[in-house]
Amino acid sequence: MAETGIDLKTVTTVQQQIWSQGDFARVGMTITLVSERLVEAAEILPGERVLDVACGSGNTAIAAARRFAKVTGLDYVPALLDHGRERALAELVDVDFVEGDAQELPFEDASFDLVTSTFGVMFAPDQERAAGELLRVCRPGGRIALANWVPDGVVGEMFITTTRHAPPPPGVKPPLRWGSDENLRDLFGDGISELRTERREVMMRYPSAEFHLEYFKKWFGPTKMAFARLDEAGQEALATDLLDMWGRHNMAGDMALVMPAPYLEVVATRAG
Repeated sequence: MAETGIDLKTVTTVQQQIWSQGDFARVGMTITLVSERLVEAAEILPGERVLDVACGSGNTAIAAARRFAKVTGLDYVPALLDHGRERALAELVDVDFVEGDAQELPFEDASFDLVTSTFGVMFAPDQERAAGELLRVCRPGGRIALANWVPDGVVGEMFITTTRHAPPPPGVKPPLRWGSDENLRDLFGDGISELRTERREVMMRYPSAEFHLEYFKKWFGPTKMAFARLDEAGQEALATDLLDMWGRHNMAGDMALVMPAPYLEVVATRAG
């Protein structure tokens, strides 16, 4: 139980069901560039032991494996792990995909040289415990490399807009806390000796805002479930707000939907 009295284990169970809806692999494939950048920023070395937490269908795990690291990918959605195995086979790389929760990593202390997460661990309900687990399994002097959405970007606005219409349980901290230097320092505390961050952008490209909405309603679990929780009027209101918001960020006019999506690239060094 958290200090607020909310049962975070129950929230985790519900969240796992939400992410199992749709097929996040169809969303993750549009942002593979982030993973390539992240493993380069972490200065990955061949032969290093790498854990990719909340790996989804394997974007960052596979990026690390391409650089001849010894990679494990962990997620709590079995279907996404199956996607990852298929992708690794097709791309001729070795990744050990295992089922597990970011808040209870099934590994010994100091098992990895590099621990990564790309728009993954930030969604763990028990943020302090998840941060502690990243630190625990990373060896002293190793690195923790993260890509986290920022609150003031288009993806942050999408989550804020959605939760305004379909709020999470009271007491659950917003995942966008991970997109702030100050909050990251609070989460990791004296467990790190260095924190390097850089605000970066990835371009989101869809045929239109309406296509983007239907795509996310079908394939992106949190959006799919948010609409399912609302009555017809609520669904129309949420759709209108999302379309208006994406329209404000669109750089392609009537030709398509092209939006810069800022995120925080993080490389922290595990304290000795």
